[in-house]
Amino acid sequence: QVQLVESGGGLVQPGGSLRLSCAASGNIFSMHTMGWYRQAPGKQRELVATITSGLTTNYADSVKGRFTVSRDNAKNTVYLQMNSLKPEDTALYYCNAEGLGYLRARFSAWGQGTQVTVSS
Repeated sequence: QVQLVESGGGLVQPGGSLRLSCAASGNIFSMHTMGWYRQAPGKQRELVATITSGLTTNYADSVKGRFTVSRDNAKNTVYLQMNSLKPEDTALYYCNAEGLGYLRARFSAWGQGTQVTVSS
């Protein structure tokens, strides 16, 4: 089993910044793509940003230029730096990690979610 623990959410004013962290632990032989998704009330979960083990990144158009995804491979940790936050960024943010366990079984794990609220 793989566990993901997220931190860093909170309440911030429009234009402000937050940094989310997500640390993975457990049955991990190799970690491949890690990333962030979000779900606002009444909406479907959507991709925010992903980063591969080779550090190739992918962003939703709505966050390009404002959010930066990064990772520490040694710590199996992924980060999301969010700048110039807007009220429409308000959502529950989920971390996702994909890789192989020690028996070479693929896994796709999700964190419990961390709330980000952008409001004045």
